[in-house]
This record gives sequence, structure tokens and C-alpha cells, in this order.
Amino acid sequence: MAKAGDPNLSAFIWSVADLLRGDYKQSEYGKVILPFTVLRRLDCVLEPTKAAVLGELDKRSKAGVNPEPFLLKKSGQLFYNTSSLDLKKLMGDQDHIGENLRAYMQAFSPAVRDIFESFEFHIQIDRLAKANLLYLVTEKFTTIDLHPDAVSNAQMGAVFEELIRKFAELSNETAGEHFTPREVIRLMVNLLFIEDDDALTKPGVVRSLYDPTAGTGGMLSVAGEHLASLNPNARLVMYGQELNPESYAICKADMLIKGQDIANIIFGNTLSADGLPGKYFDYALSNPPYGVEWKKIEREIRKEAEESGFNGRFGPGLPRVSDGSLLFLLHLISKMRPTKDGGSRLGIVLNGSPLFTGGAGSGESEIRRHVLENDLVEAIIGLPTDMFYNTGISTYVWIVSNRKPPARKGKVQLIDASSFWQKMRKSLGSKRKELSPDHIEEITRLFGNGKNVKKDGAPISRIFKNEEFGYRTITVERPERDAKGKVVLGTRGKGKDKPVPDANLRDTENVPLSEDVETYFKREVLPHAPDAWIDHEKTKVGYEIPFNRHFYVFQPPRPLAEIDAELKTVTDRILTMIGGLTK
Repeated sequence: MAKAGDPNLSAFIWSVADLLRGDYKQSEYGKVILPFTVLRRLDCVLEPTKAAVLGELDKRSKAGVNPEPFLLKKSGQLFYNTSSLDLKKLMGDQDHIGENLRAYMQAFSPAVRDIFESFEFHIQIDRLAKANLLYLVTEKFTTIDLHPDAVSNAQMGAVFEELIRKFAELSNETAGEHFTPREVIRLMVNLLFIEDDDALTKPGVVRSLYDPTAGTGGMLSVAGEHLASLNPNARLVMYGQELNPESYAICKADMLIKGQDIANIIFGNTLSADGLPGKYFDYALSNPPYGVEWKKIEREIRKEAEESGFNGRFGPGLPRVSDGSLLFLLHLISKMRPTKDGGSRLGIVLNGSPLFTGGAGSGESEIRRHVLENDLVEAIIGLPTDMFYNTGISTYVWIVSNRKPPARKGKVQLIDASSFWQKMRKSLGSKRKELSPDHIEEITRLFGNGKNVKKDGAPISRIFKNEEFGYRTITVERPERDAKGKVVLGTRGKGKDKPVPDANLRDTENVPLSEDVETYFKREVLPHAPDAWIDHEKTKVGYEIPFNRHFYVFQPPRPLAEIDAELKTVTDRILTMIGGLTK
């Protein structure tokens, strides 16, 4: 039997794969191993109190009262099981292993049953039974002691995480959707907590953390570990919502194993059906899907935006239907604790398009305007490419807060961390690069210092005022002219006796908010089009964050003589080769 502290415990559990080989594809091993690991852990956790729970059930049933609160008290856990069976007893009846296992599963309290239903464990029970593997796999798990006295919550969390990681590696094609690289989470957690480290080390501190796209719960887990390392007596209450049933089950099981209240982990679509309405959190972390369209839930989102406006989640604006990333940012902002109650800080990973997509007046620009004019963005950190399992694109961590420290008020810090990476020994899907602990420390320090910094002559950290990202889009009109070149004048209404604008010559200019529009117009437009004027009624305010432009460093081309010399060398070599062929 595997014992406490066995360094190969997860390898031992994974050895079940040997039994599954042939009947299951590699990418399917997790469908059996993960739920069985959870089942065995719960089985071991409940073992010492099983007799007491059964006695209490008998007593309360005879008294005709709802036994649930009494059973929870007797089990000493947030769950219980009312079957007289357990995994070891199931081994005594090989012929009826399937029906006995089902009966045992059904006797768990509803929250646990929900986990196994989300795993679709009943399908695996049928499949294993058909392949004559159900008894062998169940027996294998009964040989592992997963009681908390043998394997602590922290050890169990580590084992479970390793299983999830191996499972994710084996199904590379979908891993990135529900699995954020741990080093990226560690960076985000550092950035989230850095300014609160002192407060978090006080005795008895309790904080709440929320992930609206919880996946397998990785962000919640890493944040919990970080807080525990700062202060073992601190308590982080975790909340999450997840759309994918299998990831939801894994997340819920992981939280259950870590002793969290799994009623806080909700199944469903965060955007169309917020599972935690009216709740506010101290911290939030999220890695929502990039560039995913929200057409399927468009009706619900538009309805909420129209009916609730700024009292709902989507008041500032709606992005284009082809990319819902900014909806998650708005959702998270709606979950921030009011500033008067202490405020919140959140970190979200987004791709590049939310930084600049959409002109002035578009949904995206209005959302950026909302977050910048309300001084919510603390920093944006550009990560290296090839960091995630399912995409190699550039990604950015946004740190958003409604309780900025005084030194950061009215400002946004941009950090270009695209050069902070090391090559992985083995690629995983699209992930070829990773952040080392030193990289994470350096990026965290750059953020913590909040200053302009250059490295090897190139900027890597820059501080801007919020309004520096704003601009006015002005509409420049020019007059329509007749065949003789004479300006055509309007004949009625407001435009009477005024030049008629020529739609074909209409143009727009973006003028920085910090600059006077008329001064800009005289300098940039009138020298080229003296007859032009601005239609002020069409002026719109927009915001964009041209991240890469702020870190671009001009590299002068090589001297012409050097290029000529190189070309001559190549030409000479080709001529020599041709000469050799004609001999």
C-alpha cells in the first residue's frame, strides 16, 4: 500500500493507465483516473466516522426528521455518505461490482454527487464494466491510503494537480482551454498580492478570491498556496464559475479536497447566467477564452445591457460579437468590492485586440474609456509569445483595481516582459516558452517599483497618465465643387449659404486628448487642404493603448557600404560556382 509522503504517489495512481491501455486512448485516461482518485480520497476521509454517520441516519430516520444537518455534523466534513458500503467492501462481491458501486455513489450528499455527474462517471462505470476492468481498477484504488492522516490536504492538492497536468499534457489539443500554465498564474498572483503583503500577514486575516472562468481551479489553488506561504493562519475563501462540465467537476473536487466550501463553485456560463449575483470579492483572477464569439448568448447580454445600463455589468459598452474577452473584464469589474468597503484588485489575461480594437465610439473603445477615465487600470504586462498550450499569440496581463495606492493614481504602468522567458525542454502544444522564478521575480519587482525602466537601452517599463491614451476623432470636411470648380452652397435649413461637404473628400483625424483640436487642425490639416473645416457635431472621444508602439525602438539600417560589400561577396561566390560548372 502506498504510504504518506510517498514521492511516487501520483505515479502510483497513474499506473492505473497500465490497466486501461488498449481499451482507452491515452487522452481518455483522466476520465477514469481523476474521478476514481476523488472517490478514493472521499472514501478514506469518511471511513473513521462511517459507523457514527450510519447510526445517526438510523436514529433521525426513525424520528422522522431531515437527517442532513446531523449527518454533516457526525461526518465532520462538508459532505457525507449514507451507504453501508465502501470501496473495500465492494471488493467482496465481484459479480455485482457495477450495481454496488452505483449504489455507493448515489449515497453521497448532493454536492458530491454533482461532481461525479459532471465527470459523467456513470459512463465510465459502464465502459469499464464492459471491458471487464471495473473490478481491477476499483481494486487498484483500494490499495492506496488517501486518508488526510496519510496524505495531507496540501500533498493531496499537489498529487491532484500533477494528475491534472499529466492529463492536460496527454490531451494537448484542448489543454489550453482549461489549463493556465502555473508559472503565469504565479506571476499574476504575485502582482495581485504584492501591494497587500503587509496586510495579508496579519493574524486571522480572511480574504475572498473569485475566478469567473475557473477551469480546473488552478488560479484559485495557486493563490491559496501563495497566501498560505505568507501567513499560514490566513484564510482565502474561494469562489468560481466554470462552463465546461469536466473542468467544473475537477475544480469542485480539488476545492473539496482542499477543504473549501464547494457551494461557492458554480456550473454555467458566467456571462449569460452569473452564478454569484450580488457578490463582491477582494481579489479576482481570470484567463478567459481569447477571441471567442458570444453570438449564442447575444440576446441575454444585450437585454442586460439595455435594461440595466450602468446598474448591470455591461453599461459601458459591448464589444463586437466576434470577441467576448472584454465582457469578462466588465463582469469582473462589476464584482469589485466598493471602494468605501476596502475595494478590490483583479488580474485578467487578454490577447492584444482589447488594447486597440475599435475606433472612437465603438463598444471596445467605450469600455477602455470607462476603465481609464475611472482610473481602474494599474498596469498592463506584455508576456512573451508561445506561453499558452493552445495559442502562440501575444498575451497581456491587466491589473485592475479601484483602490490604487496614491503613487499610482491617475497613471497606468506598461511593462514589456516579452523578453523574459526561457525555452522549455519539451514543447507542450503551442507552449514553447516559460517564465523562470527569476523572471517572475523581476517582473514583480518592475511592477512593485512602478517606475520608468530601461534595459540594454530599450524601455521595459513605462508610466503614462490615463489621458495619454485618449484621443478625439474629428471629421474633416471639404466643399463640393461644381464643374467650374466653384464651391457649392447649401440652399436650405442649417446649411443654407454654407459650403456643402463633399462626402468623397471627407476624412477623419485622431487628435490626442492632451492637444488643442484647433491648434492641431491648423498645423496638420490646413497646410494641405486650406478649404477644409471640422464638423464638430461628429467629434467622438476614443481610447486605445498602442502597447507595442510605446516600446518600439528604432534600429537604424546597416550602412549601405556594408550591404554592398556583402552583396558583392555573394555575387562573386555565385560567379565562381557558375564558372566551375562551365569548365
